[in-house]
Amino acid sequence: MVERQPHYEIALANYCDRDGAIALLKQYRPYLEMVPSMRRPLASLITLPLPIVRLRGSASGGNSGGVTVTAGEAIALPCDLCILMCDPEWQVKTGVEILVFIHRPREDFSDLLRRWRLTQMLLDRGYEWLLPARYEHMLGEAGDQPLPLFVVFPETPDRIQRGLQGAGLPFVVQSMEDLMADENCLEAFSTQSFEKEE
Repeated sequence: MVERQPHYEIALANYCDRDGAIALLKQYRPYLEMVPSMRRPLASLITLPLPIVRLRGSASGGNSGGVTVTAGEAIALPCDLCILMCDPEWQVKTGVEILVFIHRPREDFSDLLRRWRLTQMLLDRGYEWLLPARYEHMLGEAGDQPLPLFVVFPETPDRIQRGLQGAGLPFVVQSMEDLMADENCLEAFSTQSFEKEE
């Protein structure tokens, strides 16, 4: 049984919040250990939902999965979220970039894998991140080798998990109960913060 659209939407919404992104990284320890400061984890990362990059080189249709882009053009990447690490003290971006691919409704293994491969081909042209206004003071230069993290659900077909394992790609299984618990915690926190401001 393929997961419904709300699973995807709730996961994406939760991971956009830095608390949600930290909760995601806690499920895959090698990436959690890359957070620059565990004492200040929220100041150590930037989340970019449905991220956009400006490519330095052009990409022609045949070599880039049917996508044609000229040098200097901005393009939305086919990943769902990017987590950029930054130094909490100096507020400068480090070289760690984690690209999150959430399994989408009716998406099969080849579609999910194709999104990662297309992202690799596009970023191979050289790029810079288009950062939100609050992070404009940081340089959005390309970092080290982008690292993928795939999110699947208990309802995701087994062949997708087997395929990710076989391809040696890191993934986590995100239960709906954990997502809802995270969402309820985030809503409670937001409500308390709003009440304090009043």
